[in-house]
This record gives sequence, structure tokens and C-alpha cells, in this order.
Amino acid sequence: MELKAKGLSRRDLGRIAFQYGWTSTLFALAGMSGVVTASSLARAAEETAKKRKPAKHTLKFGASGFNENNLNIQKSGQLFFAKDLEDRTDGEIRVEFLGSNQICGQLDCVQKTQQDIVQIFSASTQNSAGNAPYYNVLDFAYMFPTRASQYHFFYSPKSNKVFREPLEARHKIKFLFTHCELRGLMLGKKWADKPVVTKIEDLAGTKNRVTGTQLGRIAMQLLNLNPVPIAWEETLDGLRQGLIDGAETWMGAAAYANMTPVLGQAVDLRFFCGTEHTAMSAPVFNKLEPHLQDAIMESSYTAQVHVQGCHEAALVDIVGATNPPRPGTLFNEYGVKVAVLSKEELKRTEQMCSPEFKPEPWEQWRERLNGWSGGQDVYKTIYDIAREIPEDTSPVNVPPQRWWKA
Repeated sequence: MELKAKGLSRRDLGRIAFQYGWTSTLFALAGMSGVVTASSLARAAEETAKKRKPAKHTLKFGASGFNENNLNIQKSGQLFFAKDLEDRTDGEIRVEFLGSNQICGQLDCVQKTQQDIVQIFSASTQNSAGNAPYYNVLDFAYMFPTRASQYHFFYSPKSNKVFREPLEARHKIKFLFTHCELRGLMLGKKWADKPVVTKIEDLAGTKNRVTGTQLGRIAMQLLNLNPVPIAWEETLDGLRQGLIDGAETWMGAAAYANMTPVLGQAVDLRFFCGTEHTAMSAPVFNKLEPHLQDAIMESSYTAQVHVQGCHEAALVDIVGATNPPRPGTLFNEYGVKVAVLSKEELKRTEQMCSPEFKPEPWEQWRERLNGWSGGQDVYKTIYDIAREIPEDTSPVNVPPQRWWKA
């Protein structure tokens, strides 16, 4: 939803945020419906600011490019979490939400958290892998068969030993919650008039943007997709100018980043994780009083449940990640074709690049990650957890559980 559709300009928003603070303004805006004017938002922001008590702890939240607008498209829960945490702690913890790349971006939010410039951050795990390489453990090709299997893993207490604890020990990052999608290729406008992609060979030789994930590049090379490292913030221009054929990302990201006007097809390859997560500094977390640590975990759990339900609905009703996209969705508005590969074709693609079928290219990273995890076979462990639920389970039917409690 664009600000102008709410009767509010970006200049108005900036002026109000300057007076009452970005977080109070965004909290107020998120709670408003209908046409929002500058005066009505100012009143709501002032009221919100007055209700926010002086805090015992103030935590800066570097939310990369996120703001109230694009969180209405990709329901990844950052503002929801921030407000829930303030409410749950009765203002003992105050969250200063700094989105729209104000303080950090996709590639460096994790680094700025490690440097204590911010204490909480949001970015994709794949972009974060450049500065915190244990995140690569999520990116083995076809390790997760479905979005449901992703949610199941992140809810599972088994995720602690193989993922959360090594991440904290090695990189001082405490993983809180995440959105879940599987990555495909978002192809530029020159693909609008081409036949809808039905097999991986249709994409052979194309040049495609890749994130900071080292493991994602292995999969793309095995699929002959010519990975080109391009910063997320530069990807839209790369597609618009035709410098790349496509971008390796997920459909929700393409929609919230305003890529849809320059896309022709969204190819649902599902070949590895697309996880826009929220995490925080482990040293900062560990210094907090026990009741505040409990509150952070409960707010994380609540945000995870919120994301699980809301984003699944947004994929269908806002993004248009169906074949064909529903009327009124972004993909429908801009004529983006959704290419859904058959089950047999997805299996054949998996056989071309997965460690299950092509172990050699993965061995060096697999051994490295195993060592960082304390000697676990990380790929096999996560692969097995992801298959504890039936493959036809709907993502909204994955039972939530508090992963830090056995």
C-alpha cells in the first residue's frame, strides 16, 4: 500500500517522524485504517509517543529496507514484534525501529549488530551469510521441500543444537524468528512474451543475481544459472536496464521491493531457503534481566505465529504467487506470469544440484559447517527434521511450538 493511497506524502511522514520519532509514527500508522491524513497521523503519533513509557533498556532495531509500506506486502513481522515487545514488557524495553536502510542494509545489518551499533536487526539469512557464514547452513539445495517444512524446522527444539546454538557461539547472534519462502528466479520483462518456463533447460545460460550466500552460488552453478553477485539495493536497476536476466529471490521479496513492474515471469524453482529473519545481539540479550529475556522469546514466538498465518495469506491475496495470479494482486496488475514446475521437473532439478545426488561440489562447505557446529552432520540433520511432517502439509497447519523449550 503506497503512502499516497493513504492521503499521506513521504514528506508528511518524515516531518511527523522527526517530531514524534520514527517508531511512534510507524506504530501509529500500522494501527490506522482508511484514509490517513497528515493531521490524523500526527495526532495518533503524538498519542502513541505519550503512551510509550521511559524505558529501562532501549534497543535499536536496524530493519534494513523495511518500513510500514512493504511490511503490508511481505508480512515478515518486524513492526509487529517491536510493538508486542514494548507492550509485553510494559515499556521496560523500548525499541527504536530504524528501517528504510536508515542505519544498515541487507548486507551489513548483521555486522552492525555484532559491533553494537544496533542491537536487533532484520535481513535475509542469505545476505547475512556474507558476514556471518554459519547462516549458510540453511542454504543446501532442496534441503527444505516446502514452506511447511521450513516453519516446522524453525519451531522445532531440534533447531537449537544444529542451527541456533552454533550461530550464537560463532557469530554472537541470537536468532529470533523468520518469514519462510523458497527461492526461485524472478525474470525480467523480456521474458513476458516468452513461453512460460516449464523446465530448467529453459533457463540455461541466463545471467542471474545471487545473494551473499556461498551455498546458493553452488546450486546456481550446477543449474547453469550464472550467478552474479549484486547488492539487493541494486538489483531492481539491474533488471530494469537488462544487465541481468533475472534475480534469485522469492516472490514476496520481489513484490515488496517494487520489482513487479520490471518482471515478466516468476519461476518457482523452490531450490533453497528464502528467510527474512529477525535476530539480535546475543551479548545484549544475555545481559538483560531474566524476565526480559523471557519476554523477548515470547514476543519472538508470537511474531513467528503471526508471520506464519499472515504471510501465507499475503502470498495469495497481495503478492499473487499463484498460477494464475488472483485479480487485484501485484503480479496480476503487472502481468507477471507464475511458472510452476511439475513435481517431476522439480525432482529432476533437485537431482541436478542437491547434495543428495551431487555430493562432491558441496563437500568442502559441508565439512566446514560440520566443524563449526561441533561435529554434527548439519545437512543430514536438517534434511531429516524438514521431513518429519508430510510433504502435503499446508504451511498454516504446522503446529507452533516454543523452540527453546524441549
